[in-house]
Amino acid sequence: MFLRKTQRKKDGKTHDYWSVVENKRVAGGRVVQRHVLYLGEINSSQAAAWRHAIEVLDDDAGHARTLALFPEDRCTAIESETSVVRLRLSDMRLCRPRQWGACWLAGQLWRELQLDDFWADRLPTSRKGTRWDQVLQVLVSYRLIAPGSEWKLHRDWFGKSAMADLLGADFGLAEAHKLYACHDFLLRHKDALFSHLVARWRDLFNANFDVLLYDLTSTYFEINASDVPEGDKRRHGYSRDKRPDCPQVVIALVVTPDGLPLAYEVLPGNTADCKTLRMFLDKIEQQYGRARRVWVMDRGIPTEAVLAEMRASDPPVQYLVGTPKGRLSRLEKQLLALPWQQARAGVSVKLLAEDGELYVFAESVDRVTKERAMRRRQLKWLWKRLRQLAAMEIPREEMLMKLGAARARAPTAWRLVDIEMDKESSMFIYSLNRQKLRLIRRREGRYLLRTNLTENDPALLWQYYTLLVAVEEAFKNLKGDLAIRPIFHQHQSRVEAHIFIAFLAYCLQVTLQRRLHALAPGLTARSTLEKFAAVQMIDVRLPTTDGRELLLTRYTQPEPELRLLIQQLKLDLPPQPPPRIATGPVHSNLL
Repeated sequence: MFLRKTQRKKDGKTHDYWSVVENKRVAGGRVVQRHVLYLGEINSSQAAAWRHAIEVLDDDAGHARTLALFPEDRCTAIESETSVVRLRLSDMRLCRPRQWGACWLAGQLWRELQLDDFWADRLPTSRKGTRWDQVLQVLVSYRLIAPGSEWKLHRDWFGKSAMADLLGADFGLAEAHKLYACHDFLLRHKDALFSHLVARWRDLFNANFDVLLYDLTSTYFEINASDVPEGDKRRHGYSRDKRPDCPQVVIALVVTPDGLPLAYEVLPGNTADCKTLRMFLDKIEQQYGRARRVWVMDRGIPTEAVLAEMRASDPPVQYLVGTPKGRLSRLEKQLLALPWQQARAGVSVKLLAEDGELYVFAESVDRVTKERAMRRRQLKWLWKRLRQLAAMEIPREEMLMKLGAARARAPTAWRLVDIEMDKESSMFIYSLNRQKLRLIRRREGRYLLRTNLTENDPALLWQYYTLLVAVEEAFKNLKGDLAIRPIFHQHQSRVEAHIFIAFLAYCLQVTLQRRLHALAPGLTARSTLEKFAAVQMIDVRLPTTDGRELLLTRYTQPEPELRLLIQQLKLDLPPQPPPRIATGPVHSNLL
């Protein structure tokens, strides 16, 4: 290791910034550098102290031999035997603990989806010996286990993980420029990956693709819109993250009812929901052929023109769509005259056939209870807050601001209250609009669905629509567990490649979740990764009496709880790595 100084000019003054950098020897005898610590601006005495503390170690690997090992105070009678190695047990050292279990599990999922073979064919080794498929595996495993920036992967995470040991590689996989350059090779293989995943979902889980769930989300960038080049997909639009001030991209995703992803697309941030469906219908048809599929979507995604095309196609594309509240108001009189039918326990429906479509007006007892409790809680808070504000003697402008804040906190309850404010002072009167309250009580827990599946059981239609939670769960995992943002990349192609890597990590995660659903349903994918992360790899260093050193690289034995989980998942732990001995310190793969 050594100190590196970087000079930057700021406001006409030169600043010296220091970092601790480490040389790493990789395949082919090359030496690459890894940033260990960023020290910032330090004075000359501090720099001298850091230099004094830094040591450089040279690797000295030996060749394979069969040796007999004894403690140093034993076997004095056979000292002349060259195959006998006497160990100085009192000087034994345990070095470089690193995370092994979750990395190994990620590798098992990678191979289970046969992504090793898929990417080995499409990301061949470079002329300089770079295994791009392994670099990608490191990126995806990192996104699955401890998501962060590529810089943090290079500077911190890779050295604290056992990825080098598991892949039989070295720190060359975590060179910063390789981590970024790998992004440039991925997007061209996106369609091939989608086809590969369909085959794997069918083989692994007997997946059915008759019902497809379609939805959209967005992810934003905390940058100035003026810094985004013309034609870039990062644009202002309707933000599902409540950040309309930031440019964003829209992500459209198709999954099965089990949450298995089939395809996704990154769209400009100002794309309207209703303009995305036609593109995806064509994409799925071109990739997987025509079939009688049921598309389940939320309201606002399809337009009347697209629904008409779906009905007129051969064979017809079947759909089940949530319906805007305006249509419910138009059909309410007709629906009131119809009798309720019991679809299943706690769910009642009314069926209305009109213009070749079937409207399903559903009421869920559980949803009535939930929405009613939310509305009551908001209304109780708002009523108390209005009483407090009415008693205040403050300027009119300040009162208007406080009323606006109350409206933003309780928007549903605000619509049920009539407020009349004096034109000159801050005084106001408020009252409950009982007519609006009766209307909203009548609609709580009820929703209108629209479909061209006119011959299907209404209970099945209701069940289809509730499956939309699967695609919402996928978005939740992408934004939460896999931390798709913040996205630090500047170029659009690398932004899309970043999302592609997050999609691959989600594929590993959902594969693990499906395994757990069948074998250990009480566990989530995240909790399982955390349990596996408890298994560490450590270097046991044993010096010998003749000046050599024995290196035993070992992963710790799983606790009984984890051994049971490994058994339930039908996994087999690999054998421990073989020992190594050399003159002087023996260095592991990472160094």
